[in-house]
Amino acid sequence: MATSIVSKILSSNAGFAALALRVPVGIIFAAHGAQKLFGWFGGYGLEGTGGWMDSIGLSPGIVMAFLAGAAEFFGGIALVLGLLTRPAALALSMAMVVAIVAVHLPNGMFMSNNGYEFGLALLAASVSLLFSGAGKVSIDNLLAKRFS
Repeated sequence: MATSIVSKILSSNAGFAALALRVPVGIIFAAHGAQKLFGWFGGYGLEGTGGWMDSIGLSPGIVMAFLAGAAEFFGGIALVLGLLTRPAALALSMAMVVAIVAVHLPNGMFMSNNGYEFGLALLAASVSLLFSGAGKVSIDNLLAKRFS
């Protein structure tokens, strides 16, 4: 039974198209996570992001910053590699729902007003990968062949 669950998580009939979605979306997520966790790329790191999260009611801020940053950084790397794509896409989808609802929704749709359009696009990509899986060019595909 455990092998069956693992096979379902790793399997994909998405072909090569998932690669074109996984890599750029994974890079975007990993970069945003690195901003939150490490302060790279002009980010504020855990303390700065945690303080901001506390200020908007996502408490405890440092824990929330760690969870969001870890989901984005490690989930993004997982997408790029095509490794555990479905679990990574699930974590990233949840992070985007929180970001949209807690931060961007009151500002309307457009990014020019700090709206939710970018978060919505990342949510859509994550949900797509959650359903489709990693595709042919992925570590998941290699592991699925080994488990079947």
